[in-house]
Amino acid sequence: MVKKFISYYRNHMTVFILDLASAFGMSVIDLLYPIATRAVLNSYIPNDNINFVIQLGNSIIPNDGLRMILYIGLGLFIIYLFRARLSFYVTYNGHIMGTFIQRDMRKDLFRKYEQLDYEFYDDFQTGVLMSYITNHLRDISEMAHHVPEDLFISGIIFIGSFIFLSTINFILTIMLFVFVLLIVVFTWWRRKKLLETQRSVRKLHGELNSKIENSLSGIRLTKAYNNEDFEVERFQGVNESYANSSKDAYKEMAIFHVGNEFLILVLNLLVLVLGGVFVYLGKIDYVDLFTYFLYINFLVRPINRLISMMQQIQQGTAGFEQFYKIMQIEPKIKSDKNALKLENPTGRIKFENVNFSYNNGDLVVLKNFSLEVKPGEKIGLIGETGVGKSTISKLIPRFYDVDSGSISIDGVNIKDYDVYSLRRAIGHVQQDVFIFYGTLKDNILYGNPEASDEEVVAAAKRANIHEFIIDLPDGYLTYTGEKGVKLSGGQKQRIAISRLFLKKPKIVVLDEATSALDNVTERLIQSAFDDLVKEKTAIVIAHRLSTIQNSDRIIVLGKDGIIEMGNHDELVALKGVYYNLLSE
Repeated sequence: MVKKFISYYRNHMTVFILDLASAFGMSVIDLLYPIATRAVLNSYIPNDNINFVIQLGNSIIPNDGLRMILYIGLGLFIIYLFRARLSFYVTYNGHIMGTFIQRDMRKDLFRKYEQLDYEFYDDFQTGVLMSYITNHLRDISEMAHHVPEDLFISGIIFIGSFIFLSTINFILTIMLFVFVLLIVVFTWWRRKKLLETQRSVRKLHGELNSKIENSLSGIRLTKAYNNEDFEVERFQGVNESYANSSKDAYKEMAIFHVGNEFLILVLNLLVLVLGGVFVYLGKIDYVDLFTYFLYINFLVRPINRLISMMQQIQQGTAGFEQFYKIMQIEPKIKSDKNALKLENPTGRIKFENVNFSYNNGDLVVLKNFSLEVKPGEKIGLIGETGVGKSTISKLIPRFYDVDSGSISIDGVNIKDYDVYSLRRAIGHVQQDVFIFYGTLKDNILYGNPEASDEEVVAAAKRANIHEFIIDLPDGYLTYTGEKGVKLSGGQKQRIAISRLFLKKPKIVVLDEATSALDNVTERLIQSAFDDLVKEKTAIVIAHRLSTIQNSDRIIVLGKDGIIEMGNHDELVALKGVYYNLLSE
C-alpha cells in the first residue's frame, strides 16, 4: 500500500524535490537565529567598548560591538526575506502538488469505477463511492503534501538543535532530548486509537452521504406518500450514529492534543529547572540558558508539526486504505488484448445448460437453461416476474457471467470475445432508463458520441421523439434535469430508443423498452423497430403481449425454464399459458 502511495509522487518529482529543498533552507535559517543571538549576547553586548575591524578590499574599517550587532541584524533580515520566498514556494507549490496528486488519484479511481462489474455496484451504495472520490482523496492530498515536508523540517530542526546544544553542554542536551523522545513515544502510542476512530468516522460519513443522496433522489416519491417525517426519522438514525462516531474521534483527538500540550509544558519546565541547576553548578552561563530556551521554543514548533501531522496521517491513511481497497479490486469481466474481436456478427446466439444465480448462489434464477436464436430471428420473451427474463438480457452482453454452462455468438463463447467489441455489437435498452444531466442532444448522442446532428435528428424521428423536442423552446439543447426529471417515463424510453437507432447494433436486446409508452406511441414506433431489427437478431422482453406478437418465436418462461415456445398463432392454438395471458 505504501509503495502505491509513493508512486503518485513520480509525475511531480521536480516540485517535490524543490519543496523539500525549500523546507531544508527554511529549517537551516530557523536554526541561525539562536546561534546569532548567543553570539550577540556573548561577544558584543558585554563588550561594546571593544573595537572590531572589517577588511573590505585594501581598506581596514574600525567597528565597535554595536555596529556588529546592527550588521548581524541586517544580515538576518536579508536571510529572512529569502526564507519568506522559500516559505511561499512551500506553501503554494506544495499545495499545488498535493492537489495534482489528488487529481491523479481521482482519475485512477474514477477509471476503476468505470471498469468494475455490475456485481460491484450491486453491493456498494452510491453515496459511499462518492465519499471515496471526494472527502477521502482530499485528506490524502493534505497528507501527501504536508507529511513528507513536516517530517523533513522536523528532522532538520531536531538534528540541528541537538548538534548545536551538545556543543554547549552534552549532558543537559541528552536529558532534554530524552524527554522529547518520550513525547514522540506518546504520540506514536495514541495513534492507533486515533486511527480506529477515524476509520469509523469515514465509514459512517459514506453512509451519511449515501442516505442523503438516496433521500434527495427519491424526494418526489417521499412527497407523494407524505413520508417526509419518516425520511427525517430514518436520516436522524444515521446522522446520530455519525455524530456519536465523531464524538469518539474528537475524544481521542482531545486526549492526543492535551497530552502533548502537557508534555511540552513540562519540557519547558525541565529547561527552567535543569538549566537553573546547571547555571548554579557553573556548567553553563545565563546566555547559554537563554539559548536553550530559544532552541526549545524552536523544538516546540516541529513537535506541534508532528502532532498535527499525526492527525493528518490518521485521516489520510484511513482514506487511502479505502482508495487502495477499491483499486485492488479486479473486475471479473474484463477485456483481454488477445481476445477475439466481434465484428459484423450474423447474430446466432446459443445458451447451453446455463445456470446463473445472484449473491453467490443465494438467489437462483436460471437452471440448465438452453435456447438457440437463429441469425436475424426475432425472439419474444414473456413470463412472470422473477423467472429470469431480464437476467437473460444482461448475460448476453456479459454484464454478468454465468455460473456454469455457456453462451455463444456465431459459435464462439462470448467469454472469448473482447468485451468492448461484444457490447459494441449489441444494442441494449433496459427497463430502467437512465438519463444523464445534460441536453436532450447529449443524451441521444450517448448512443454514438461521434454522430452528426443530422443523424441525431434521424434517430429521434425514428423513436418518435423529434416532434416533442422541436416544440421545446431550446429544442435539442433543452436540459433534462437531474436523472431526466423534466421528462415523462415515455419520453425517457424514447430517448433510450433513439440511442439504439443511433448505435446501429447488429444484435438488439430490448428489456421492457416500451413499457412506459402509451398504446398510440407504441404503435407509432413498432414499425420503426421492425425496420431496425430487419436482418438483425432481436430479443424482446415484454409484459405487454402486443409488443411481441409479430415475433418469429415467442418463449414463455416459468420458474423451471421454458414452458411454451412458438409463434403467436401456434401458441394461441395450443391454448396454454400464452393463450391464457392473451385472454386476460
